[in-house]
Amino acid sequence: MDERMDELDYLILRELQKDGSMSLTVIAKKLKVSIGTIRNRMTRLTADKTVQIIGRIDPDKVGFHAYARIFIAVKPAKNIQAAAVKLAAFPEVSFLAMISGKYDLELNVQCRDNNHLVQLMEKIHTVDSVYETDTNMYLKVFKIAQPDLDLVKDIWVK
Repeated sequence: MDERMDELDYLILRELQKDGSMSLTVIAKKLKVSIGTIRNRMTRLTADKTVQIIGRIDPDKVGFHAYARIFIAVKPAKNIQAAAVKLAAFPEVSFLAMISGKYDLELNVQCRDNNHLVQLMEKIHTVDSVYETDTNMYLKVFKIAQPDLDLVKDIWVK
């Protein structure tokens, strides 16, 4: 946690999680502080990448019907970072992390259809040091959410 964050930052983030398009004026009124205070806090929170205001779309509704999780083993292990950089550049990749266990990397990808996913898998296997993959299709997504800030509320609210 950033040491400069406090309860007001937490409350601002909670309001934005409820409605990311909420105006700073409305946030200021709800939290009973000045618009200038909210503007300054938002400037800092966006500058340090604590918050990014984006529009979350439903992939299925806009034409992405093949959503998958791909585990990747990289050999030799010293090439994990380089492989991750190359994989992160693929536009289909929505999430990429180094993980523990049998595999080194986990990717979430969004593709138009199964043929698109097959083409992507072929591209993934051309990346240097990609040794093995294991792909799981998401058949139906029931929930996509941001972290629940109430789970860390005690950090800010004392």
